Amino acid sequence: MRIHRLVLALAAIACASGLAVAQTKELKIAHISSRAGPLEPFSTQSSRGMKLGFEYATNGTMEVAGRKIVLLDKDDQMKADVGKTLLQSAYKDEGVDIAVGPASSAVALAMIQVARENKKLLIIDMAAAENLTSTKGSKYAFRIGRNSDHDAYSNAFVYGKPGTFIATLAPDYAFGREGMASFKAAMKGKPATFVEEVYAPAGTADFTPYATKLFNALKDKPGRKVILFIWAGAGNPMKVFDLNPQRYGIEMMTIGGTLLMLNAGARPLIGNEAATSYYFRCPKNAINDWMVKEHQKRFNEPPDFFVPNGFMTAQAIVELVKKTNGKTDDTELMIKTLNSIAFDSPKGKVFFKNNQLMQPMYHYEYIENPEWKDTKWKGVDVKCKGEISIEDMNVPTTVLKN
Repeated sequence: MRIHRLVLALAAIACASGLAVAQTKELKIAHISSRAGPLEPFSTQSSRGMKLGFEYATNGTMEVAGRKIVLLDKDDQMKADVGKTLLQSAYKDEGVDIAVGPASSAVALAMIQVARENKKLLIIDMAAAENLTSTKGSKYAFRIGRNSDHDAYSNAFVYGKPGTFIATLAPDYAFGREGMASFKAAMKGKPATFVEEVYAPAGTADFTPYATKLFNALKDKPGRKVILFIWAGAGNPMKVFDLNPQRYGIEMMTIGGTLLMLNAGARPLIGNEAATSYYFRCPKNAINDWMVKEHQKRFNEPPDFFVPNGFMTAQAIVELVKKTNGKTDDTELMIKTLNSIAFDSPKGKVFFKNNQLMQPMYHYEYIENPEWKDTKWKGVDVKCKGEISIEDMNVPTTVLKN
C-alpha cells in the first residue's frame, strides 16, 4: 500500500512538472526571408516591425499564454529551393510552432507546398502576389501584408476616372503579372481606358525598348495619359524618366506603394498621386503613433513600408496563441481561430477573411518638404490625402481548401 501511494505521489509530481514545462515552453517562430540582396531592406523592415509588435502586444514581457517567444531569423537568399529547405528543417528539426515569411512571391509559392505537406502554419508577412491566398494558396498559409489586389483596387479608386488612358509596366514574374492582372480586374467597369501592358525582366538595366512601346501606345491619345508601374528588387523603372515621357504629356506613377527609402529618387513623381499600403504619416491612431515613436527612437528614422507588416504579424500571433490558450499543436484549431481574429493595428481595425488580412489603404501625393532638403530623402515627402476603406475597395478573397 505504501509503495502504491509512493507511485501515485511520484506520478502526481511528474504530471505537475510536465504541466509546468508545458506552460513555460518556448513559442518558436521561424522568420524566413531575404537577408541579403535587393529584398534585404524589406526583410529588415519586417523584422524590426515584428520585434516591436511582439513588445507592444505582450506589454514588454515577450511571453504569451505562459510561453516565451523565440524568433529564429533565417536567410532564404531569394531562392525558392533554399526557402523550401529552411522551412522543412524548421518544422521537422527545430520544432517551430509557426513560420513567417518570405518577401519574394516566388519563394512563397515554394514554401506553401512545404506548409501543406507538413500541415503546419505559415504566415506570409510581405510577398504580395494575389494567387498566394487564392489559386495557388493553401488553408495552411495566411497573409498579413496587403496583396496585389489591395494595390489594384485602391489604385482603381484613384485612377478609374473618365478621359484617362493607362499603360502599365511591371517585372516579368509572379509579382508583376499577378499585380497587373489584379489591376485590370479592378478597373473593370471603370471609365478609364487600358491601352498597353508591358513586362520587363527582373533586373532590367536598359528600359529604352519597354519605354518606347509605352510611349507609342499613349502619345496620340486625348485626355490624361499615364504609365502606371509596379516593381520590386533589382532594376529601376524610374530610368524611364530619362527618356522624357513629359514631351508627350505622359505622367508616370507607381501603384506598388510608397517606400520611404526610395523617396530621394522620387523627385520626378512630385505632384503625382496614387494609393499605398502604408506611409508613416497616414494612419491616425495610438498604435501607429507608438510604433513611429519607438522606431524613430531606436533606428533614427520613421518606419518604412514593411514595418507594419512585421508588427501586425506579431500582433496576430499573440492574439492567436492567447485564444488557443497557448496550444499550437492543433493546426486545424489554429486555422479556425486565426480566421476569426480582428484587432486594432497601426493601420486601424483589421481582420482576417479567408486567410487574408483585410486592411485599409491610403490615397497619397508626392510633395516637396523643405525641412527634408538636407536629409537622405532629398526633400521628397508624401502628403496623405485620405484613407481608402476596406469597404471602398471590396477586395475579393477565396475560400481555401486542400
